[in-house]
Amino acid sequence: QVQLVESGGGLVQAGGSLRVSCAASGSIFGIVAMGWHRQAPGKEREVVARIFSSGTTYYADSVKGRFTISRDNAKSIVSLQMNSLKPEDTAIYYCYMNVKTLVYWGQGTQVTVSS
Repeated sequence: QVQLVESGGGLVQAGGSLRVSCAASGSIFGIVAMGWHRQAPGKEREVVARIFSSGTTYYADSVKGRFTISRDNAKSIVSLQMNSLKPEDTAIYYCYMNVKTLVYWGQGTQVTVSS
């Protein structure tokens, strides 16, 4: 079993920055990828960024150039640095981890960007 605990998030004005982090614990051998999804009110959950075991990263077009995903393998932490935030980035951000064939989710952390 894997547990994911998120931290960070909060309220920021447009143009500002926030960082969210996710710490994993438990049986975390065989990680394929880690990353972040988000879900805004009334919308479906969407992928924001991913980092694969090879170090390859993927970003949604809407966040390219503004968000940076990173990981600390020693501490099993994945972070998302979010710069130049826009009101449309407002959502609950969920950490996820793909371990072999299983996917685990964090509880979510709210990010609110005011205009």
